[in-house]
Amino acid sequence: MRRRPPPSAGRGLTLVELLVFIVVVGVGVAGILSVLHFTARHSSDPLVEKQALAIAESLLEEVLLMPFTYCDPDDPNAPTATGPSDCTTPEALGPEPGESRYSATSPFDNVNDYHGFDTATATPAGICDLAGNCFPELSAYRAVVAVTPEGVGGVPTGAGLRVTVTVTGPAGTSVTVDGYRTRHSPVAVP
Repeated sequence: MRRRPPPSAGRGLTLVELLVFIVVVGVGVAGILSVLHFTARHSSDPLVEKQALAIAESLLEEVLLMPFTYCDPDDPNAPTATGPSDCTTPEALGPEPGESRYSATSPFDNVNDYHGFDTATATPAGICDLAGNCFPELSAYRAVVAVTPEGVGGVPTGAGLRVTVTVTGPAGTSVTVDGYRTRHSPVAVP
């Protein structure tokens, strides 16, 4: 005599169980694919941010290495001035007439000359080195410099400057770096 297996032992999947399985696997696959899509889409962002940071840091370093004297270095009283009142013309934020970052004859020669410098409106426009050689591969980037008088570490306002460089890049990337320059050598002219 043959024994029959119990009815539950030979039973397969029900339609409901199959549908639940398909939904669970579908949701899992959709989640994994959305993460992969997001990662692939934003994989170049670190490169854009690093490039913007490199531009900002190099421009900030350039500005902070400039003299910060009582008088503009072109002023005849600059090497002997004991205060801003000894200058022929008072030093103001922004470049003097005729000065340009890229000029061979009258370049920026003081920290405050960089106030308002914008690579989008400069001539030549764009990210360029001091000789005026521009980099077309960086045409999507823009750098703006702001110089403001500020007291630093007990130094009174006006004896220190805060330099802020903001670089914007593709896809709305923005990097801002700040640095401070004090008048530690007020009569050292280049």
